[in-house]
Amino acid sequence: MKLSVNLNKIALLRNARGEGKPSIDEFATEALKYNVSGITVHPRPDQRHITPEDVFKLKQLTDQHQKLLNIEGNPSEAVHESFPGFIEIIKTNKPFQVTLVPDDSTQLTSDHGWTHSQKNDLKMYAKQLEPYTSLLSIFVDSDTNDLVTLIPEEIQAIEIFTGPYAIACESRNQSIIDTELEKIRVLAKQAKDMGLKVHAGHDLNLLNLKELVNLQLIDEVSIGHAIICDSLSYGFGATIEKYLEVING
Repeated sequence: MKLSVNLNKIALLRNARGEGKPSIDEFATEALKYNVSGITVHPRPDQRHITPEDVFKLKQLTDQHQKLLNIEGNPSEAVHESFPGFIEIIKTNKPFQVTLVPDDSTQLTSDHGWTHSQKNDLKMYAKQLEPYTSLLSIFVDSDTNDLVTLIPEEIQAIEIFTGPYAIACESRNQSIIDTELEKIRVLAKQAKDMGLKVHAGHDLNLLNLKELVNLQLIDEVSIGHAIICDSLSYGFGATIEKYLEVING
């Protein structure tokens, strides 16, 4: 399992004051010093956190450190004021990975994956974006059925939405936790059998990550909010080390 560090919350803090601090460049540079796979960002039309300019700078930084940039977002998000549109951001920056997420622009955070009713749209967007990235992934719910009919041939990975699993862990009810873990295991195994990479993300933290590591099916996790929260106690670099310790056993 690899770790991609999501920097959305750093940008959110910066934008709250509008004075350039904390610096996305500085925190990205610090994160890339560690044995992480790279950086994840989710630019949105309202530019509440990551901006198109941030994406451009982060692409340069990840290239310099020989690490990977993962840009998440809804491919239907069009031009809006100074936001050039999600597809244009991808075409301009050509990140290593693109993760397609079907959420609404007004959502606080991503909370659901693609469904079979959207598969035609998904196919259209996958064809458009495939030439501009090395790895095209889609966000899916953990109880998604029949990946074969949902996944277009251009898709090479899935990212499993782990929100329900995280909520189950908060309940401390082992039966509920086991049920959510089994959903993730079954879906991850199906994806692996199809030759897909398996990623996971949403509300993962130092307490619930270990069980996903133990599945030995997930190639990468993307974590942002919890890393920033834990950084208030441990510091940014030390927090990344703690997550890598859990991942590496």
